[in-house]
Amino acid sequence: MKLVYRLALRTLLLLFPIMAVWGFFFYRAMIAEVVDETDDTLEDYSESIIRRALGGDRLPSISNGSNNQYYLTPISGEEAAAMPVISYKDSMTYIIEKGEKEPARIMRTVFVNDMGQHFMLTVATPIIDRQDLTRQIFYWVVMLYFVLLLTVVVVNMVIFYRSLKPLYVLLDWLDSYTVGKENAPLVNPTSVTEFQKLNDAAVKNALRHERYNEQQKVFIGNASHEVQTPVAICLNRVEMMMEDDSLPENIMQGLAELHTTLQHISRLNRSLLLLTRIDNGQFSDVANIDLCAMARRYADSFADIYSHRGITCEMRGEKQMHIMINPTMAEMLVSNLLKNAFVHSPDGATVIVTVTGMTMDFSNVAESGPLDGEKVFERFYQGSKREGSTGLGLAICSAICRAYGLGIAYFYNDGTHHFTVRG
Repeated sequence: MKLVYRLALRTLLLLFPIMAVWGFFFYRAMIAEVVDETDDTLEDYSESIIRRALGGDRLPSISNGSNNQYYLTPISGEEAAAMPVISYKDSMTYIIEKGEKEPARIMRTVFVNDMGQHFMLTVATPIIDRQDLTRQIFYWVVMLYFVLLLTVVVVNMVIFYRSLKPLYVLLDWLDSYTVGKENAPLVNPTSVTEFQKLNDAAVKNALRHERYNEQQKVFIGNASHEVQTPVAICLNRVEMMMEDDSLPENIMQGLAELHTTLQHISRLNRSLLLLTRIDNGQFSDVANIDLCAMARRYADSFADIYSHRGITCEMRGEKQMHIMINPTMAEMLVSNLLKNAFVHSPDGATVIVTVTGMTMDFSNVAESGPLDGEKVFERFYQGSKREGSTGLGLAICSAICRAYGLGIAYFYNDGTHHFTVRG
C-alpha cells in the first residue's frame, strides 16, 4: 500500500469516531435547543393565561387557532401539594382545530389564586412541526458529517502527496537506476532538510555501489584469467602426454582421470563466475525472447546428442512464450533445464516440454523418487550424481529467474519430475 493511501486510511479511521461523537453531541444540542424553544413558548402561553386568571380578566378561548390549547382544572390543596409546580412531557392530545389526536408537548403548572383556590393549568402544543424539524436536522447533520470527513481526508491526501513529492521523485530515480550503466543524475530540489539528507544518502550509496561493481568486475575478470588459464594449460599438456603411445597403461589411465578432473574444474570455475555475474546484474540488456521457439531448437539438438540412449523430446501446448530477458541468459535457462531433463532421464524415455500461457514446464521420468524441493535449486545439490555434472545448473536457472522477475518451481507428480518457469 502506498504511503499516501496508508496515511489517508489512518486519518479516516481516526477521524471517523471523533467526528461521529462530535456529530452526535451536535445533534443532541440542536434537539435540546428546539425543545427549549418549545418549552419557552409554552411558558409564555401559560404565564399569559395565569396572569389573566389571577387578574380576573377574560380568559382566551381554549383553542386560539394556532393549535396551542389549554385546560384549567380546579384541584384540592392535597393534590396541589403532591404535584410539582411545573412539569413537561410528550404525549398524545386531542387537537380541537384538527379534530384528531396528535403528539404534543404538554406543560402542567400548579398555581393558587387570592382566595386560596388551587388550579392546574395544562398547556399543549403539537410537535409534528418539531418532529419534521428534528428529522431535517438529523439528515443535515449526517450529510455534514460525511462531507466534512471526506473533505478532511481528501485535503490531507493532497497535502501529504505534495509534501512527499520529493520522496516519490527519489523512488522513481532509484527504480530506474541500474548499476553499471549510464544513469541520469538525480534532480530533486527540496527545502525539506530530511529529504535533502535522503537525496544525499541515496546518491552516495549509488556511487558506492558503482565502485563496488567496478571492483567486482575486475575481480571476476582476474579470477577467470588466473584460474581458467592455468587449467587450460594443464589440460593441453595432459592431452599432449596422452598422445604418447609409449606410456604404460596405468599412466594413461591416470592421465585420463586427471584430464576428466581438470575439465570438471574448468566447468565449475565457469559456472561459479557466471553465477556471480548474474547475481551482480551484469546481463542487463534485455530483448523480447520467444522461449518456446528457443526450447524447440535446443530440444532437437539434445535429441541428436542423446539419440544413443533413445531419449526423445516432445513439445506440447502453445507455440509461443514471449518474455523480456537477456538473450544469453534465455539460452542458458532453456539449455540448462533441457539438459537436466535429458541427463536425468532413463534410456528410452521422453522429455516433455509443455507451454501454457506464460508458463513452460520441463518434465522427465524420475528414476529414484522425488527430489528435495527446498534444496533442489541450491548450489551443488544433486539428487542423483551424474558424471560431468557440477551441481550448479539448476542454481544458475534459479539465479536467472530471480534476476529477471521470473518464477521457477519444482514438483513431483506420478513418477515424474517437473520444473516450471513462469513469466
